[in-house]
Amino acid sequence: MYSQRLLDHFQNPRNSGTLQPGGEGVVVVNAENPACGDRLRLSARIHNGAVAESRFQVQGCTAAIACGSALTVWLQGREAASLARLSPAELAQAIEHEVGGLGDASRHAAALSAEAVRLLCLRLGE
Repeated sequence: MYSQRLLDHFQNPRNSGTLQPGGEGVVVVNAENPACGDRLRLSARIHNGAVAESRFQVQGCTAAIACGSALTVWLQGREAASLARLSPAELAQAIEHEVGGLGDASRHAAALSAEAVRLLCLRLGE
């Protein structure tokens, strides 16, 4: 079943919503898992090269919602350059740790969050 931390992020999501696209330093990306249809919109405000604020919106399963919430907490204050150096597996592992672990059937949720970070880093590199 799900860990207490995962259930807490699901029942009490942190930083849900979106930042105003076009706002100063705001980047918005959309990630999707084509296998299950889960979707994650991540918006982040970058200030002095670090994530100053982030928000998420998820259409998906319990684990995807919890991972989106945990992702925004984990991103807070992280430098964009250090995020870009992490592999997708390292990103997914960090998010999985934030929610207290995931079963095999739910690992796609952490991978979705990792994909959103990868897309964010690509947008920042443009």
